Amino acid sequence: MSDEPKTKPQVPEGKSRFMTTRQKKTSEKGFVGYETTWESWQKEVEYTTPKRP
Repeated sequence: MSDEPKTKPQVPEGKSRFMTTRQKKTSEKGFVGYETTWESWQKEVEYTTPKRP
């Protein structure tokens, strides 16, 4: 076996309708993590009291 450290190829940024995924840098132990960003698809509306009859 070779003594070269194993490396993982760079993955392009993943995009979908409400989510974006980016590859993080490799840690000292060789772990490669991913950063996930969610975009909200719901709208918040300020509550107003209903009219009284």
